[in-house]
Amino acid sequence: MTTQSQTEITIDRTPSSEQLEQFGVFNWPIWTKEVSEFPWTYDETETCYFLEGDVIVTLVNGTPVRMGKGELVTFPAGMSCTWKILQPVRKHYRFG
Repeated sequence: MTTQSQTEITIDRTPSSEQLEQFGVFNWPIWTKEVSEFPWTYDETETCYFLEGDVIVTLVNGTPVRMGKGELVTFPAGMSCTWKILQPVRKHYRFG
């Protein structure tokens, strides 16, 4: 069996309220972070919904991906990146 780290971030830029309700997004914990920059590696898949914020996540291969308020984002397990928070973040999140 081979394992490989995924590098694909999935972004739904306009999730419907029905979709968010189906996932139970508003029952997930909330994470907040001030303007900052830091490296991060995902040990497991994370799905999050941005309530506030503007972020550029740069993958190890150098590809920047911008995301923020109103977007439903999934980060794959095994992905390493750098978060650059341009506007403070407030998001619901779920691991696994």
